[in-house]
Amino acid sequence: MRGMGGGRRLPEWRRALGPFVLPVGVGIVTTALYTVFSNLQWRSFAAPSWDLGIFTQLARQYAALEAPIVTIKGESFNLLGDHFHPLLVVLGPIFAIFPHAFTLLVVQNAMLGIAAAALAYAAIRLLGSLTGALFGLAFAFSFGLQAAVEAQFHEIAFAVPLLALSLTAFLGQKWVTCLLWAMPLVFVKEDLGLTVAALGIVLAVRSRNPLGVWLAVWGVGWFALASLVILPLLNPNGAWAYSSSIDLLKIMGDPAALFQPQKGVTLALLLVAGGFIAVRSPLALVLLPTLAWRFLSDNSGYWGPTWQYSAVLMPIVFAAALDGIALARGSRRRWLRGYGRQAASVSIVAALVLATTLPLFTLTDMAGNISTDRTIAATAALRVVPDGARVESDIGLMNYLVERTDVFWLGNKNPLPDYLVIDLVAGGLPAEWTSAQVVGEALHPGVAFTTIYSAGGYEVARLAGPTP
Repeated sequence: MRGMGGGRRLPEWRRALGPFVLPVGVGIVTTALYTVFSNLQWRSFAAPSWDLGIFTQLARQYAALEAPIVTIKGESFNLLGDHFHPLLVVLGPIFAIFPHAFTLLVVQNAMLGIAAAALAYAAIRLLGSLTGALFGLAFAFSFGLQAAVEAQFHEIAFAVPLLALSLTAFLGQKWVTCLLWAMPLVFVKEDLGLTVAALGIVLAVRSRNPLGVWLAVWGVGWFALASLVILPLLNPNGAWAYSSSIDLLKIMGDPAALFQPQKGVTLALLLVAGGFIAVRSPLALVLLPTLAWRFLSDNSGYWGPTWQYSAVLMPIVFAAALDGIALARGSRRRWLRGYGRQAASVSIVAALVLATTLPLFTLTDMAGNISTDRTIAATAALRVVPDGARVESDIGLMNYLVERTDVFWLGNKNPLPDYLVIDLVAGGLPAEWTSAQVVGEALHPGVAFTTIYSAGGYEVARLAGPTP
């Protein structure tokens, strides 16, 4: 078909897809680069924590159409009594097709890619193709998402795209779509009910629509139901496991203890990532529930910018930045209108400056760690453990065993295992546990284990029977 000027017009379907090409490209780059990182991390036998093993056991159970009993947390431990994340049932069919722990890492990276595509789409509409795409990449490789990928799989992988899709709908004044994407967040993790409630309040004010009120009620209702009823019902201790980490009376008695350098670092990074203009948007209020439970907790691991805890904040702060830029354009203050034109560049430059301090910058170093004496020893240690065995392990090789054996963490009281698998270098063992034999005697007195493999700091011991 030719246009009036004689030139060839693009087919209708190509013109319809045009606005999505660049955002989808941002999403693909995000998923691909993070998967390269995950692959190198996996092949170098880096184990940041036991969480990948825990969620692999959950996926394995769901794939078998069974309750999420996770023996790493304890014999007969239902993981729905730890955190409220029923949405993770979607991992079941995926794991049934690809029954590997690494599958969960790819799923997480794909979720982050979807979120990046959504934010890039909104940014391109507001800022133009080049700046918008770069802004999308700044989000994609922000400190919160990189830390989450380094920490391996967590349930918040599903929260990030849901938030991104909901918030970009908010920016486009698609109020019903915003609500529909936000509603499933309550099934990702219990505290996200409060995040949903905060978004509902902002939605109600901006849209002047009662939909926001209903969303707020939905969020608060599910938070209350999950934390007061469901989690105590399914938890073996009959209580929400994380409620004790916030002691309001203690905080009131010593409010100065709230001010910790790690919290300041997290807040500073959020301000910089949002180009300092995110705070102009009411969407910044949606950050408060997550920041509140983290900063009020006595667990210092929650305060800083590491681990997965800032991942859910990233779509909020970047969407708030876009909203702040749009609001600045209509400001009566000339300086604010001027800064609004530069704020996206601040976020982009900040992402570039921070890049050298973040996990992806170590890709070349990681590539050099996949064929070392340690990785060769780890591979050999895994080979001597048969499929279907009952294994008691530290975190060293746990994530690699969990897809084909029944794994128990050796920090719990467990049934007698067929094999002990320990990492004397990076397994997190007490200093006095110097061998598999010592571990076996400490955990199962009077029971003999025979060491069948020892190299590179890894040891595997097989159950021999009662001590003569």
